[in-house]
Amino acid sequence: MGTGSISVVILLVLVGGATALSGGGEWQLLQKSIGIVGMHMQLLQNDRIVIYDRTDFGLSNLSLPNNRCRHNQREMVVTIDCTAHSVEYDVVSNTFRPLFVQTDVWCSSGSVSPNGTLVQTGGFNDGDRAVRTFSPCSPNATCDWIEFPGQLSVRRWYATNQKLPDGGQIVIGGRRQFNYEFYPNNDLLATQHIHSLPFLVQTNDIGAENNLYPFVFLNVDGNLFIFANNKSILFNYAKNVVVKTYPDIPNGDPRCYPSTGSAVMLPLKMLQGNNSYVEAEVLVCGGAPENSFKYARAGRFFGALNTCGRIKITDPNPKWVMETMPKGRVMSDMIMLPNGNVLIINGAGSGTAGWGYARDPILNPFLYKTDNPIGSRFEVQNPTTIPRMYHSTAILVRDGRVIVAGSNPNKYYNFTNVLFSTDLSVEAFSPSYLEPAFDHLRPRIMSQFQDQLIYGQMLRVQFQVEAMLAQDLVYVTMLAPPFNTHSFSMNQRLLVLEKINVTKVFGASTYEIEVTTPKSPILAPPGFYIIFVVHQQIPSEGIWVQIL
Repeated sequence: MGTGSISVVILLVLVGGATALSGGGEWQLLQKSIGIVGMHMQLLQNDRIVIYDRTDFGLSNLSLPNNRCRHNQREMVVTIDCTAHSVEYDVVSNTFRPLFVQTDVWCSSGSVSPNGTLVQTGGFNDGDRAVRTFSPCSPNATCDWIEFPGQLSVRRWYATNQKLPDGGQIVIGGRRQFNYEFYPNNDLLATQHIHSLPFLVQTNDIGAENNLYPFVFLNVDGNLFIFANNKSILFNYAKNVVVKTYPDIPNGDPRCYPSTGSAVMLPLKMLQGNNSYVEAEVLVCGGAPENSFKYARAGRFFGALNTCGRIKITDPNPKWVMETMPKGRVMSDMIMLPNGNVLIINGAGSGTAGWGYARDPILNPFLYKTDNPIGSRFEVQNPTTIPRMYHSTAILVRDGRVIVAGSNPNKYYNFTNVLFSTDLSVEAFSPSYLEPAFDHLRPRIMSQFQDQLIYGQMLRVQFQVEAMLAQDLVYVTMLAPPFNTHSFSMNQRLLVLEKINVTKVFGASTYEIEVTTPKSPILAPPGFYIIFVVHQQIPSEGIWVQIL
């Protein structure tokens, strides 16, 4: 297993002719090969990442243990397969072990239940209506996937999942599915399990779709913000009613699969004394111009979109504010960092998602500084050496690094005689806040939290910091680790907790910050979160908590 690091400083010409110095960051190769493609990823509360690709790629490069094989006469490539298509990756030890999936999990979706179990929904072929669960276990145990065939009402392929305040999840869309359902099926709409969503019909481009893996966020009023193609609505899923229709994103180009951009909900800030009202903003970046998918299939590759749209979805009269990235990107991931900034990573500079439909890999991540003035929010980061094209993933872990894996724009595992070969490696990108130069500013959490937090609870967090504390620049964030696939991180959510007080305790370098947990499961659906203390934009290592 090889390791290495890259740290390069470069100058780039930005859109409009301005130049900007690279913002830094460091890359490290963690594993040359985990045997499978990192197409889907979810971090669990034991600091392990469940990763999987698909069963119809053919034989992977990782054997199943104990001579175990998958026998499946419905499989489209190999009916007897003794190789793994899923792994559990241990972040702390940088090791991995094979997991077993019986049916095809290709292009599926998922979320984590309140008790920490990963609930994965759908896939392809024989797996398109299956639900699979993975429950974390102790270090020496050998937990594995459990499969429940036929649990979904219809096939779910390229769908999006969103956790709900009651702890369940809603599954929205998928190829040729203009509807939604709930899992578990304790249905809010009682008599039927499938509910029509005409918005998905309205956003479907014939021959390209451009509304798969829609961007879905739980708004602070309990409704869902749904963005598909170039349109968005506020949706009351319990009553099957569109509450509001937002303006189309300017210029009208598609942003969802296969013209794949990405999106995040920006940090939800619980302001002191006003925890009852929280403003919500959504940021949508990248994508591909109209008709890009059609022309990419014919071998013409249009440059990716270089714009982002930002909208306050809680405003009475919301409007998109457009910004320009340093370069166009398609198939990039947008990762919330503990300090509230956004890392835009992976992807290509032209083309679309699909089999060989993209060119010009973008090796440099972009850092989006959420609270900077418009026009000064983007900072180019140091490059990787590994193209991360179609079927790449990225996810934040507790120590502040971003784990990156995947890339396979080929129909099977293909390592030779292709433009972009199948990639089985795992890297870590360390943002510049992890540089040793900032160690004196970095908080270190000293508190041991109770097993479960409750909503609206006063929480005292003790931490140490070497430098003189800037009390106005210290805050606590709470991150919901997402399910990441196809350039969208489902259920990704960062909350800035209401700050009550900061005091010095136990000598010169130990402090206590008093905060209030979110007051409602609408703000923070029940489950596991990572808490960080942030000082002058430098985050601590995180601590796992569960809120119920």
